[in-house]
Amino acid sequence: MPLTESPRNTLSGLPMLGAMLVATALNVWGYVHLASIGAGGGLVVANVVASVLLLLLWAGFFIVQPNTGVVLQLFGKYVGTSRAEGLRWANPFLSKKPVSLRVRNFESGKLKVNDLEGSPIEIASVVVWQVHDTAEAVFKVDDYESFVHVQSEAALRQMATSYPYDLHDQHTIALRSHSKEINQHLREEVQERLAQAGVTVIEARISHLAYAPEIAQAMLQRQQASAIIAARTRIVEGAVGMVHMALEQLAEKGVVQLDDERRAAMVSNLLVVLCGDRGTQPVVNTGTLYG
Repeated sequence: MPLTESPRNTLSGLPMLGAMLVATALNVWGYVHLASIGAGGGLVVANVVASVLLLLLWAGFFIVQPNTGVVLQLFGKYVGTSRAEGLRWANPFLSKKPVSLRVRNFESGKLKVNDLEGSPIEIASVVVWQVHDTAEAVFKVDDYESFVHVQSEAALRQMATSYPYDLHDQHTIALRSHSKEINQHLREEVQERLAQAGVTVIEARISHLAYAPEIAQAMLQRQQASAIIAARTRIVEGAVGMVHMALEQLAEKGVVQLDDERRAAMVSNLLVVLCGDRGTQPVVNTGTLYG
């Protein structure tokens, strides 16, 4: 049978505290009174037994902090969780283990893993989590806080190996360029691992991402080369379109008639002007068009 949290009603501690104070005062008065009248035997034994019972009842008090659940066990058997805040009283034989229900976060260290393409990268994450089931957190795992840390790092490693660092033609999602999708995948991966521990993952996101130091310089040059190639491609595409438009308008408006050789020369010059890295130096032809 699955072990899940069940609510446990406990008594308010303030009325019990008042009753216990009165009972303790009467017990102390009993010792004083018995001593004053010189009584002994059964009355003294009864008062001692009452003192032992009072000490036992005092052990039933416990405090529940805000956003905290207290897991109650009776001789090793789970009997419920008290979430009522303030001073409470329950069976003194119950063991009482507080479990924080507050939102917490965990930041992993920088992990060195290989991405989908085998490139070594450094990656770290922040996981925001909260206990939603105190029974599962206490009884299904040995140490739920340590479990969160270990499983979060394991999920981060698994996720990092599923994507490339940079986006390429054969991939649609990359670690560096698709943060929203990557963070969503990471949250789902961590939640799947922590569900059995009674933990809800509120948010998971990448906090650090970089190539490993030994290949960082080479990958930077690769990125620069890719950027240059992409820019050149756009420039050439734009230049070809502009040359085509210029030739069409010259022919349409009858500005000049060009044979194939002169057309080729004009195309070459225009491409040099439009695609060149440096500013071109114009040459003024003072003769005829074919001079």
